[in-house]
Amino acid sequence: MTTCSSFRSAVAAILAVVAIPASIVRAEQTTNENDKHVPGLAKRYPRYQVRAADVIDVVFSPASEFNQTIGVQPDGYVSLREVGDLYVLWKTLPELEKMLADAYGKILHDPKISLTLKDYEKPRYTVGGQVGRPGKYDLRADTTVGEAVAIAGGLTDKAKQKQVVLFRRVSDEWVEVKQFDIKALYSGKIQEDIHLRAGDMVFVPQSRMSKLKPFLPIWTVGTYLGLNPTF
Repeated sequence: MTTCSSFRSAVAAILAVVAIPASIVRAEQTTNENDKHVPGLAKRYPRYQVRAADVIDVVFSPASEFNQTIGVQPDGYVSLREVGDLYVLWKTLPELEKMLADAYGKILHDPKISLTLKDYEKPRYTVGGQVGRPGKYDLRADTTVGEAVAIAGGLTDKAKQKQVVLFRRVSDEWVEVKQFDIKALYSGKIQEDIHLRAGDMVFVPQSRMSKLKPFLPIWTVGTYLGLNPTF
C-alpha cells in the first residue's frame, strides 16, 4: 500500500490510474450526441482485461513452432512472431484469443490458440481527497466503496459526505461516474453500496463538484478533481 499525505498527491495518484499524462490535461469540452452511446457499469464479476506490463503465454496447436511469450508494452501493443504488432490493451483473454486466431488465420489454417496469463499487475483501487490516508490499496477481497473509505482512514472534517464519487474506467476514452451520499450509507438510511473493481477510484471532495455527468471523457477527470498541467 502506498499512502499520500496531501490532496495534490492523492489527485496525482487518481489520474495515474486512468493513465492520462498530466501534461496533456485539457479544459472540459462539450460532448456530442454520439457520446451518450457509451457502456454502462460492468457486471460485478467481469473478466480480466489485459493491461500494460502483463506477460502472456501463447500456445498453438498443432503449430507449436509459433508458441511464444508476449509482453504488453506501455503503449498497449504486443509484438507477435510472423504477424507483427497488435493492440491488445483492455481486451479479455477470450477476446485476445479471437484476435490472435484472426491474425494468424492469414498464414495458418484454422489455428487453435490458447492463452495463459503468466504475470500481471496486482489489482488495486485508489481513494483520494478528504480521507485520512489517501493512496492506492490492494484489492485483496470483495470491497465496497464504504469499506474502502474506512480502510483509507475514514472521512476528514472537511469531507463533502453527500457527494462521494466513484470513477470507473469503461474504455480507453471513457470513465463512468457514480455519486452517492456516504453519510446516509453509514447511518443506514440507504442500503446501496458499490463493490469495487480493480482500477476504480473513490474520491471524497471538500466542496461540491458541479456538472458531473454519468460518463466523462478520461481527459476531463483532472479538471473535475482540480488538477492542472503542472502536476
